[in-house]
Amino acid sequence: MLKALITSAVLALTTGMAMADGITHKIAFHIDDSDMRLMNMALNNANNARNYFQSIGDDVVLEIVAYGPGLQMFLKGQSPVADRIEMMALEYPDVTFSACENTLRNMSKNMDRPLELLEEAQIVPSGVARLVELQEDGYSYIKP
Repeated sequence: MLKALITSAVLALTTGMAMADGITHKIAFHIDDSDMRLMNMALNNANNARNYFQSIGDDVVLEIVAYGPGLQMFLKGQSPVADRIEMMALEYPDVTFSACENTLRNMSKNMDRPLELLEEAQIVPSGVARLVELQEDGYSYIKP
């Protein structure tokens, strides 16, 4: 009986210690609208989630994926949130900004000129496909 109690106590302690080490939360944010309020909401959500999880000892990996009209978020000279993106990229190395190549190509074609992305943004072949890949990799999906 004493051996069973000791074993239970050891298991409880080691389980508690494993939980204290924290876990990694992976979150994907989806932006497909050019509304500045939604862009700011996504950035606010990302900051808030990051701050909360880090305050409890957990790690966070964030990816903000933009396509369609939401690609404006990452367009050089057009993004209403460029300053915030620059600051987040400097402060948080665990945040990735992904821009849809399909949208970029089509917008450039429609505007009859190449469009440039903010240097913080990386190009992914398809924004929709990227969101699928992230969810298949265990990311939580957030659409502000």
